[in-house]
Amino acid sequence: MAEKRNIFLIGPMGAGKSTIGRQLAKSLHLEFFDSDSEIERRTGADISWVFELEGEEGFRDREEKVIGELTENTGIVLATGGGSILSKENRMRLSARGVVVYLKTTIDKQVARTQRDKRRPLIADADNPREVLEALAEIRDPLYEEIADITIETDEQSAKLVANQIIEQLGE
Repeated sequence: MAEKRNIFLIGPMGAGKSTIGRQLAKSLHLEFFDSDSEIERRTGADISWVFELEGEEGFRDREEKVIGELTENTGIVLATGGGSILSKENRMRLSARGVVVYLKTTIDKQVARTQRDKRRPLIADADNPREVLEALAEIRDPLYEEIADITIETDEQSAKLVANQIIEQLGE
């Protein structure tokens, strides 16, 4: 990439943001960041623990700070947390500081990809994770669409294939 621009991946949990982000960064020789991993690194605790201790509001405050700092870099790929777009501040920063790629997936795929993952506080203890994911989608999907420069369906594709599609669309 001649010009060093940022690529920000948004979408629901289980869309493949981290996996695809790593592949994309590798292909483009850019640095990769994951906002959740960065929060864990800074707090020395996993996301579930931060949620438990500080609640979702405390977590979202940390997330906003981390995304604010990370988006000031140039030439990065950033995988954001699924709920990061709830913050108007985050939406503005992501839109203004890079190309926003919405990785779209179905509720069925989300359920399949997250069912054994106990590190997702919003669904970890849910009696019906599908209902939780549907409720989140209703609120979040319009926000993803609002700031997306590129939208890619991830359901039946490998991370490498999705990364290549993103690279193709960035070149257009």
